[in-house]
Parts: sequence; structure tokens; C-alpha cells
Amino acid sequence: MNVSSKTSNDISFEDFKAQILQDYEIAILSRACSLLGRKEVLTGKAKFGIFGDGKELPQLAMARAFKDGDFRSGYYRDQTFMMALGLLRPKDFFHGLYATTNMELEPMSGGRQMGGHFLTYSLNEDGTWKDLTQQKNSSADISCTAGQMPRLLGLAQASKVYRKEKGMDSAKFSDDGNEVAWGTIGNASTSEGMFWETINAGGVLQVPMVVSIWDDEYGISVPAKHHTTKEDISKIVSGFQRDEEHEGYEILKVKGWDYTALMHAYENASDIARQEHVPVIIHVTELTQPQGHSTSGSHERYKDDKRLEWERDNDCNKRFKEWILESGIAAASELEDLEKQVKRTVREAKKEAWAEFLKENIKAKKSLVQLLHSAASKSPNKNFLTKLKNDLIAVEEPILKDLAIASRKSLRYLLGEATPERQALVHWVENFLAEAQPEFSSYLYSPNENRATNIEAIAPTYATNTEKVDGRVILRDNFDQLFNTYPNALIFGEDTGVIGDVNQGLEGLQEKYGSTRIADTGIRETTIIGQGIGMAMRGLRPIAEIQYLDYIFYAMSSLTDDLATLLYRTKGKQKAPLIVRTRGHRLEGIWHSGSEMGGLIHLLRGMYILAPRNMTQAAGFYNTLMKSDEPALVIESLNGYRLKEPKPNNLGEFCTPIGVVETIKTGSDITLVSYGSTLRIVAQVARELLEVGIDAEVIDAQTLLPFDITHDVVKSIQKTNRLLVIDEDVPGGCAAYLLNEIVEKQQGYRYLDSAPQTLTAQAHRAAYGTDGDYFSKPNAEDIFEKVYDIIHEANPLDYPKLR
Repeated sequence: MNVSSKTSNDISFEDFKAQILQDYEIAILSRACSLLGRKEVLTGKAKFGIFGDGKELPQLAMARAFKDGDFRSGYYRDQTFMMALGLLRPKDFFHGLYATTNMELEPMSGGRQMGGHFLTYSLNEDGTWKDLTQQKNSSADISCTAGQMPRLLGLAQASKVYRKEKGMDSAKFSDDGNEVAWGTIGNASTSEGMFWETINAGGVLQVPMVVSIWDDEYGISVPAKHHTTKEDISKIVSGFQRDEEHEGYEILKVKGWDYTALMHAYENASDIARQEHVPVIIHVTELTQPQGHSTSGSHERYKDDKRLEWERDNDCNKRFKEWILESGIAAASELEDLEKQVKRTVREAKKEAWAEFLKENIKAKKSLVQLLHSAASKSPNKNFLTKLKNDLIAVEEPILKDLAIASRKSLRYLLGEATPERQALVHWVENFLAEAQPEFSSYLYSPNENRATNIEAIAPTYATNTEKVDGRVILRDNFDQLFNTYPNALIFGEDTGVIGDVNQGLEGLQEKYGSTRIADTGIRETTIIGQGIGMAMRGLRPIAEIQYLDYIFYAMSSLTDDLATLLYRTKGKQKAPLIVRTRGHRLEGIWHSGSEMGGLIHLLRGMYILAPRNMTQAAGFYNTLMKSDEPALVIESLNGYRLKEPKPNNLGEFCTPIGVVETIKTGSDITLVSYGSTLRIVAQVARELLEVGIDAEVIDAQTLLPFDITHDVVKSIQKTNRLLVIDEDVPGGCAAYLLNEIVEKQQGYRYLDSAPQTLTAQAHRAAYGTDGDYFSKPNAEDIFEKVYDIIHEANPLDYPKLR
């Protein structure tokens, strides 16, 4: 590779020298943190450590090219980069290692993620956007290898969208699309499918992203020959290199210890991506990993002496120092003095961080010890309480778990006592748990006023003699209103653009709103979701379409590891209000039945999961979600697009409430709960049951996450005293979840005169054809007979056995 020596800024020698010494200081500061961090883990103060040692120089070069408004989507070795930008102090680093829950002390996740996972704050305290163009941005890391890649694509695409679509609100999000998204990944992780799907999509879309591949020739203990064909990722991706006839990537290769070459490479990459919106791959080779992969093991176990010697000789910090000395930029004594000062700084930061971590715990320990002493002095179980107290006193460095165990166990020895001392302990435990638990459990969903469950319901209205139209027309015309109302809204997916999706729910909208806002994509579900996550993190309102629900599993890792956890793992500092649109249920065949709801509701906690029974309800959900800023999955009923529905005259305005069930038919004998396409069958059966004297109440769950926050189902059970949950998921799936919500959470068991039951599909996927559907999933006869049997058990005289 020939790297141009041209730089964008001419600086004096003194400024150049100051820059180099500053970079050297950051490099040795980061290395000192890594070395001392490993010791803290091995002494037991931290659970796990994974560090960026050996990658310092290329990260310094990346930081030099990184500008306000840019975004990073990286992995857990980028501490030097964050330090170089002034976004990570040594004390922050150690608080991350200790999992301090105070965000002011541990600003990267408040202890929710292991150290090495970085972010910046995109949101104000009230959940509104900061001005992202006036700060350097890092999207919140995840541990999953290559999991950062799909999101990187969307972060970069946002710049392209803002540059092309002048009518969008870009004030806080983009300066005419001049922002670059910077991705980092280890060489071994380029074996992952997410990497290849993202690289292909980035080349197709021509988005401004720069992908750095840190290559130290290993993936934990496994050398490159087991990861990469030809043991060289830049050779493998060479087919993506752009030329005069074809768009593609600019591909650069540079040694990780070569300071000047790194600076030139990153400056060139920045200019190419920023100005031309051409993606760039930088393959950084000859890097080392001085402490091995992590604190879980030693690299001496799998590297031979020759390799270890080479790594010592070619350590990037060592080579950097040698270059500084050879160039006469600084004397050896000057660098040695700097190194000593840095080591003192890091040791002091570690000491202060540990003291701050313990401070509130020690304070709480003192108060708890005093309460235990007082309680013991008045209790017949004095000996047991005194032992608890003394054991706690012996814990010199208490963590929250120590305090929780001692305080909660103490209450067992005070059972039946009615003393002020016992009440004081009860009060202490309740306050302690009330304060501690949110540090680990808050922000799964938004606490802000505009959260989706707060959006007021608005009913659809109809004109006199309203016409009935295909359900897909209601969706199409409602989307038309939304794209007209929200200029930052856009939708994309397979067959979404030109033909207006496979069911024509977007028919004609690309012609009206353009190919950027109504866009086709390739067959690549993972990066469709990644596009949505990244663009949503930059102020756009994307709707990512997965053609069929069964295909969502191709994107499940990005949904469950990244999108669903984003608000939680950042403690409310970042958000991605992505709407995922798909369709499922009651088509025919193993791969198009789309009813695996049990898996989704457990894997996607942190998102809303909505299963409307018809397209009017679906349109209302989209309207509600656009008024909020939280991620959701909307599953349209696949066999409902051609069913006739009355067309509302307030399209784009009516809102289906989230977290609220709807009673479709009132009744007095049994409560039937279902959702989606199956609900239509249930409603039909409820009419048939009237013929044999059974009056069933039918409730549409419609919102699976969250389910029935107003507890309307239990109100129905108080009247009917019987419950049957029907869905087309497998046994033990979503119906079991709904049963748990109703019987346990809503305490519906108190009002039941018969055992609560579920009726589900068979344990296998639906077989093909009409007969396959009938014998695989709950049919009208199944439902009728199940309900009848429940009533027969309660009243066999009036309802004799059916068969």
C-alpha cells in the first residue's frame, strides 16, 4: 500500500513535538492502566479484565482523525482511543473494572457492563437529544464479537441520508452528512457473518464508515490460519477495492507500530469517507497482545518462545519510543521522567477509585452493624445475630451483596418479635433494597413522560356509510400520513421500495417520497436491523422491515444483544427508537408460519412486542410508536392484508394503546384470551358456543410486551371464573407466558373455579398446505371442544361429554 504523506494541517515542529509527546503520554498511560488492571482482577477486586494493551498507536491515530459529530462503533479494546479523546480518565477506567454503580464515577455503564465497554451520552436527563454535532460520540459497546458491525452501518448511513434529504430535521444530528462512523474489530472476529454482511452492505450503500481491523494474528488462543483464508484479511477483502469502473472500498494496510504511517493512513481515510462517502477498510497489522486475550488465562500457554520474543521486540509502545529517540524529538531522560509520572498517576487513580467504590458501602456497613448490635441485645436469638454482626465486621471491603445477605438473614432470627429494634432493621432492609435494586434494574424501558405506554389512546373514527377496503389499503394510507407528518421517518427492507412491500402496504409511496425514505435492501436481515439501530441513534425515525417473522432469527443477535439492551446498558444515556415491522401467523408451511412468540418475548425484553389482530390496529400501533421514542416489534397478521375493514377517516392520528387489552366480546361463562390471526378464529368460535349455551368473553391481548398493565383480564375472570389462553405458538411458549401474567402476576388464581388452561399449536412447525395448517395449529373445532370440555367438567349434567 502506498500511503500519501499529505496531511490536512501544516504544523510547526514545536507543535509536532508536543503532539508526539502527548500521544506517547496517552499510550503509556493506557498501558499502565492495562497492566495494573490485570493485577486488580488477579487480587480479587474485580471479576474480569479485558484490555487494549498492544493496540495503543493505531487508536491514537484514529483519535487524531476523529471529529465532532463522528460516531464510534467498536469493541472492548479501544480504551486508548477513548483516553485520547479525553472521554476516559484512569479513575473512570478502574471504576469500570470494579463495577461501580454510580454513573458519575463509572460513566460508561454504571457497572452494568464489564470494563472496556465505552459510550458517550446522547441524551439529556429528560431523555431529549443532546447536540450530537458538537461532541465526539461513541455508541455503547457490546461484548458479542462482530456485534458492533451492523450498528456501524446504520450510524454511517445516517450521514448519507442527512446529506441527500434536505427536508429532514438535522440540527442536532448532522452537518450536511459530513460525519464519519468509525468501526473497530479484531482480526479473528472478521470470521463472523456479521462482519461480512456489513462489509457487503457498506459497499453497496456507499456510506462514510472507516473499519479498523486490529490484527495481532490470534483469536484468543487460535492463530490466524484457523480464522482467515491466506491468513490475511486485506487480501480476502481485496475484491471490494473500488476502481474506475466500480464503486467499493478504499483498502489500506499499515503496520501497527509505525506512528507516521498510521497518522497518514487515518487522515487519508477520514478525508475519503467524509468528503466522498466512500467506505474505507484499514488493516492494521503486526500488533501484539502483551497480556494475552484477557485475565481468564495467559498467552504463554499457546504462544511459543519465538512468537513471544517477536511480540516483545515489536510492541507498538516500544517501537514508538525508539522512533522518538532516533528522531531526536525527546531525550531518554525526558521520556523516563514522563513514564514515572504516568505510573504514579495511574496508581493514585486506582487507589482513589477503590476508596470511592467502598465509601458508601462502608458507611452503610457501620449503620447496619449498629442495628444488628441493638437487635441482638433485645433478642432471644442474640447468639445468631451477634455472629452475623461479627462476620460483617470482619468484611473490611464490603460490597452491596455482603450488606444484603447480612441484613436479610438477620430478619429470620427476629421472627415474631415486636421490638423497635426489629422494626428498625426491617426499615433499613426495605430502604436498602429500594435504593440498590434500581442500580441494576432501571431503564429496561423508558421512564420519561413520552414513553409508549403513556401515549393516550385515540379511537379510529368513521364517516357515515364508511367503505370497507382491503386491510393493506388502511396500512398504506396510514403510512402515507406518517411519512408526510414525520420528515425524519423512513422505511427499508426486502421488496419494500419499488413494489411497496410483498403485500403492497407501501404501494406507490417510493414514487411519492423517494428511494431514500422508502428503500429496497438486499436479502440481509442482520444489517437491515443494524441500519435501523444506527440511524435511530442519530435522530432518524427508521422502520426496518423484516419480510416474514420467521426470518427475524437471522437478525436476532442484533435485536437481543444490541437494540433491546441499549437503554438499559447505558442507564438511559442512549436510545434507538427503531420500529421493526414484520408479518407472520397463519400462512402455510414450516418457514412462513411465524408464530415463535415465546422465544421473542423472552429474548427481546426492553422492546415492545405488538401483535395486532387487523391492519387498523396495526396502523394505530405505528401512530402510537411515532409519538414515543422506544423500540418495538410490530407483527402484522399475514393473512389479513386482503380482508375487508372499514377505513377510518383519521388516518395517521388514531392511536392503539400499548399495554392495554381489548374486550372483543363480553360473556359470563369463560374468559378466552388470544391475539393476532388466531383471535379471529376465537371470535368465530365464541359465536358458535352461544348455540350450546356457553357465553364466552373474548379478549385480544394485542400487546405481548408489556401485557395488560391495567389488569383488565383479571377483572373478566372475576366475572367468568374460568380462563383459557389460545395461541399458535408451541406448547409452553407465549400462552404459558400469558398464563403466568394472568394467574400469578394479576393473581387471577383467586377467582378461578376451574383449572386455567392453554390451547396451543403442536410442538412442531406448521406443516404445508391447508390441511397442514389445520392439523398443526389450533383450529375452530379444537377451540370449541376445549372450551366445551372445561364447561363440561364444571357442569356435566347440563353439558354432557362431547366425545
